[in-house]
Amino acid sequence: MRHHIKPAKCMVYITSILVVLVSIYPVFWILMTSFKTIDEQQGKSPFALPSSLYLQNFINAFAGGRLGTYYKNSIIVAVVTIVAIVLLSATAAFAIEKMKFKFSSAVMGFFLLGIAIPIHITLIPMFQIYRNMNLLNSYLSLILPQIGFALPISIYLFTAFYKYLPNSLMEAAIIDGASVGKCFWKVYLPLSKNTIVTVATMNLIGIWNEFIFANTFVSSIKMKTLPVGLYDFVGERGRVDWGSTFSAISVSLIPVLVIYFILNKNIIAGMTAGAVKE
Repeated sequence: MRHHIKPAKCMVYITSILVVLVSIYPVFWILMTSFKTIDEQQGKSPFALPSSLYLQNFINAFAGGRLGTYYKNSIIVAVVTIVAIVLLSATAAFAIEKMKFKFSSAVMGFFLLGIAIPIHITLIPMFQIYRNMNLLNSYLSLILPQIGFALPISIYLFTAFYKYLPNSLMEAAIIDGASVGKCFWKVYLPLSKNTIVTVATMNLIGIWNEFIFANTFVSSIKMKTLPVGLYDFVGERGRVDWGSTFSAISVSLIPVLVIYFILNKNIIAGMTAGAVKE
């Protein structure tokens, strides 16, 4: 018996394949170019694959481009910021949704208002504050604003998940002698695994690629993160070494891509948590 694919479904498949190809090809092209020699970059078609894995571009990127320093700074900022975002948003959402104190709805609305505030209008006030507090060219000048702008959506995701969990969980734990704090740490937080992964991964992508704060609050080479460092990497040479530049970009892309592909199921589960009540 022959199965016929409906035209509408066929168009969905074709469109999906095209979207995937358009999304993946730039990353694939950067990775392939990073393994090409100068002659291959200039002489062959840009669509041609490298004849061999030319690793000298990566060696040059780390040796002359201060890539190791930028990488270290990005890792420190990302790890500290994500841990702070997860802990602060999880505890705030628990207090708002499960403790139900007076004005909890107003507090939630106040947090969500932060989503509507553009980053750009805060740059000058924050720059003046950090300058007066001697925080420019420090990790705190990069970590604090990213925590502030990430909290609204992160609190919303945790609140949606806690709303999905029955109140009987907390009541049973309290009857067994647990305090409210212990209920959070021992019961609710372990159940929030998918939401934690979603919040962490979603913010990791933004933090890893963040350029505006790093370019505004940091001028010291020793404190620059990867996005600003890559910008200087291209601009500091009269003749751009595209092989080393693409190698540096490839190295900066790999961690986020690997983490996303490993945890994508948890991310989807965390995004949809609380959407349907059983």
